[in-house]
Amino acid sequence: MPESRSGRATYIITEMSAANRTIDLLLDYEDPYVQPLIKSAFQSRLPSGSYRLIDSPDEHKFGPLVQFRAYEALDFDKAVELPGILINAYVIRKALIRKHYLSTTVSNWVSKHPDSILKTHVEPSVEFELDYAEFLDDALVEAFELKESFEKNEGKKPQDREWWILKPGMSDRGQGIKLFSTEQELQEIFEAWEAERPDSDDEHEEDEHRHEEGERTARIRGGDARGDHEADDNESAPATDGGWGAIQVTHEKKEYIITSQLRHFIAQPYIHPPLTFDDRKFHIRTYVLAAGALRVYVYQPMLALFAAAPYAAPWVNADAESGGQPDLRAHLTNTCLQGSDQREGSVRAFWDLPATLDASNTPAAAELAGMPVDWKEHVFSQICTLTGEVFEAAARGMMIHFQALPQAFELFGVDYMVDARGDAWLLEINAFPDFRQTGDDLKGLVEGLFEETVDVAVKPFFELDGAKPEGTEQLRQVLDIDLGRR
Repeated sequence: MPESRSGRATYIITEMSAANRTIDLLLDYEDPYVQPLIKSAFQSRLPSGSYRLIDSPDEHKFGPLVQFRAYEALDFDKAVELPGILINAYVIRKALIRKHYLSTTVSNWVSKHPDSILKTHVEPSVEFELDYAEFLDDALVEAFELKESFEKNEGKKPQDREWWILKPGMSDRGQGIKLFSTEQELQEIFEAWEAERPDSDDEHEEDEHRHEEGERTARIRGGDARGDHEADDNESAPATDGGWGAIQVTHEKKEYIITSQLRHFIAQPYIHPPLTFDDRKFHIRTYVLAAGALRVYVYQPMLALFAAAPYAAPWVNADAESGGQPDLRAHLTNTCLQGSDQREGSVRAFWDLPATLDASNTPAAAELAGMPVDWKEHVFSQICTLTGEVFEAAARGMMIHFQALPQAFELFGVDYMVDARGDAWLLEINAFPDFRQTGDDLKGLVEGLFEETVDVAVKPFFELDGAKPEGTEQLRQVLDIDLGRR
């Protein structure tokens, strides 16, 4: 028998007959909402007797193994070194899940493929880094698009200006997002954040103590609610030097948070007017499965997540208490920012939205003239094309920052917005999406996603009966490329 660890595993696996192979399932997602759904999906879709549930990595001695765990708990080394081990996350995928990296991914791809759909369905981003508000002018030296916009907006009324949305590059759950149209407004945003920084180490330590005691202190993560908790896919977080890194703010007190990672920012033109229902803006949460190197699938059952307040243009209803900022409840559609009393009806099944549109569905009714009759199919078709294109852009154009592995699969939460013309716009891509946003009423949608994932990603890897690598009616294949990785 070969002496090497990998050779020994190869011998054992290849010598076992397919009929006698038992797959060890290490299912430990650490989320009470998701965990029973994952377990149920494997039990219902895998052939009886083909698997064994285990509770610890130590229980797996050799042979096939599925690790379906939280990102930080995955044994990536074991998956790379040994055959027959399948994991539920890629090691490196920041080309997709970091906002500033995603911006670069799209920009590089469009420069080489000027006819790409990404050119007209992803707002171009202006990236900059900033530690202190007083250095904003220096940070914007190369932000030519912003500078040009500020000059054009000078002297204009708010309704005549071009508006921008500011996003921290490594934030999630809508944290730290602001709207602005002038350099002065942008300056005031950063000054307001800086004013909230603790004045002493004692105050900072007190904030840390509150967090440890269980106060709902929000933290910026690399993915959605979960994901790459390290700064840059297993790289250490940047050291804080007393800049934004000293600020921590809780949900109860403020609408934003700052951590040591909050120094990368992107600004994008704000998409206005949006498509609305019941006068509320919404975005579409699309669940996307990536498998191996590389197949990508879009889950046809999608969610529509609605804002907490009626939509108004960004120059309307500015909140005096927030330094003239618009009422962000009308603009931010992430339900994580909404109280329990506001979430009722905020999450709906996309395909249950009204089939017909009229003037009430947008502040600019004239925009609806070009909207296809079957608008939902039109939007879904765009989402499928966009999703396949952006994953290919990352896989081919940003190979260092998105490394697709044959022995991995991963579920992403991809967010799109629909404007008044029916155009879908890619907003962001989240690793380890917060499935709990779906709620109890639509939990079956998430359960179906895991069941389809077993058929499309798990069974093909182990060559089991019922494998559907080409996708299913609900999990539509949008990309199938060979990156030459074995």
